[in-house]
This record gives sequence, structure tokens and C-alpha cells, in this order.
Amino acid sequence: MVTERGLQVLRAIVQDYVETHEPVGSRTIVDRYSFGVSAATIRNDMAQLEDEELIAAPHTSSGRVPTDKGYRVFVDHLAQLRPLSVAQRTAIESFLAAPADLDDLMARTVRVLTQLTGQVALAQYPSFARAHLTHLELVALAPNRLLVVLVTDAGGVSQRIAQLPVDVDEADLAVLRARLSALITGRAVSDAAERLQTLLSGADANPRDAALHTLAGIVVDELGEFRQEKLVMAGAATLARREQDFRGSIHPLLEAIEEQVTLLRLMSEMVTDEHGLAASIGTENAPFGLGEASIVASNYAAPSGTARVGVMGPTRMDYPSNLAAARAVARYLSRLLDEDEASR
Repeated sequence: MVTERGLQVLRAIVQDYVETHEPVGSRTIVDRYSFGVSAATIRNDMAQLEDEELIAAPHTSSGRVPTDKGYRVFVDHLAQLRPLSVAQRTAIESFLAAPADLDDLMARTVRVLTQLTGQVALAQYPSFARAHLTHLELVALAPNRLLVVLVTDAGGVSQRIAQLPVDVDEADLAVLRARLSALITGRAVSDAAERLQTLLSGADANPRDAALHTLAGIVVDELGEFRQEKLVMAGAATLARREQDFRGSIHPLLEAIEEQVTLLRLMSEMVTDEHGLAASIGTENAPFGLGEASIVASNYAAPSGTARVGVMGPTRMDYPSNLAAARAVARYLSRLLDEDEASR
């Protein structure tokens, strides 16, 4: 069983290794940290940590590095989140201020997070599957071309150009808008889609209804997009710059970034603590093909539920700083979405 001092030695090893990328020896710990004991005593503590598989020797040198299990103990019991500086908090507020729309806000979120951490930043979109449609607009672009706009109470906005089988005038447009709005406005996304599917299952030769059916089909497609989980990312280039920090190939990470499905599953399944923070470290990600990487994340609140923002990088990452950055960005994002909801 690891002693309390042994755990503090583990903390020192993790912190030193993350900072220097060099295996940590007992003499280094004695010189840099005030344990008040000899190097021989520290070596005994390190031997115990090695027996518990919390540290390991990367080669024949006397230094040791944390294992994935050691990082897990550090994150769960030893890490102390470092408060962000005033400059960092100011950067978050100024970078995220006054976004044009939700897409712009999410893109800004990952950009500022990768700037703060130097890692790949990830952000789940708020779930629109439980959202309700608040508005439908049809804008005439030509007699047989319309812009279809859908808005949800979770901030989701969809715009799609519709090519109609017939020409419509302003009176026809008002009727089409009223009939579609009556079917879907105020309805949950899934309920609205079902109601439109019922409409589409009927056939009608009336030219105006042909336009209605075309529009209904387009809206169903867009509602399907609302129901898909979405992820936005930034900072993929950091993987190339940090390739030496990974024990193996970074290609599985690049593939996951390109495909997104794996990362969405992983982020959705991460278990958060009482503060809404989560970390999935190294081999814990092996079922997702990402055993070389760690992901840390924080929940943020959206009108339709919670989602997550976080960063992905090598297991040798600064967990306290990255978790603090994710939490700070998540809190500001929650506040912006809450203010946006209150202003509607």
C-alpha cells in the first residue's frame, strides 16, 4: 500500500515529468521538493510506487515516468486545478463575446481552448434532439425558389434553399408558411418530423400541395440534421508538433478527428465528477482505438441539456491546467447560452 509520502512523491514525478519530459530520479526529487528525507528514502517510496504500477522505468536509467495508472491516481486524488490568470480569463471573455450565431460561438470556443492549452480542442454541440422548434420562415428568392429557415429554442438554426415544382406568389407563400408552422412550431424536433412524415405519406395532385410536399421533405431532412450529434474541433496541427510526446503512432488520433464518430462516443461516455469534470487517460481509451491519448473535458449547460468541451493530447499533459481551462471555457459558454435563452 502506498504511503501518504509516496503519493506526494508520485505527484512530484508527474509534475516534473510533464514539465521536463525527462525521467525523474530520486536525487531530482530531493533537490526540487522539500520532503525532508534522504534520497535513499525517496528511492524506497519510488520502489513502492513501481510495485503498484504507478511509475515505470522507460529504460535502464535510474529515472521513472508515470504510467497511465499513475496519471489516473494523480488526476483523481492529487491534482489541484490551477486558477486561470486574469489575462487568460480576459482572453476567454473577449474571444467569445458577441458571436454571430451558435456555429460562430462553437468555432470560437474551440479556437480559444486550443490557444489556452496547446492541445486539440473538442466541443459537443448542444443536443437539438430534445429541442423545440420556435420559428419557421420562408423567404422568396425567385418564383420557384425559397430559403427555408428553421430555429430551435436550443439555438439551432438551419437554412436551406428549396427548389419548388411550381411557381408561388406571395399569397401562396403565406399559405405554405402558415400550414407548415401549424404542424411544427412549438413541437419537439422528433414530434415535428413525425407530423411531417404523416403529411408526406399522403398524395395530392393540387399544385400548391406539391409545393407543400417538397417543402415538408426538405424540413424533414433538416430536422434529421438537428437530431445528429455534432462535434467541432480545432488545433489538429498540434498533434504533429507534439508527435514525440506520443508513445506510438498519432494516425489513430488523426483518423478519429476526421471521422468524429469515435470522439463523439468517447466524450459522451466519459464519467464526470461532482464538478462536471472528466478525464479519460491513455489505455482507458483503447476500446476507442485511442490508447495513446488522453482527453479531459468539462460539462457546460445548454437550454436542451448538458454537453461537453475539452481537449485531447498525449498522456503527458498538464492535467490541472487543461482541466481548469476546459472548466473556465465551459462556464463562460454556459453563461452565454443562458443569456441568449433569456433574451428570446
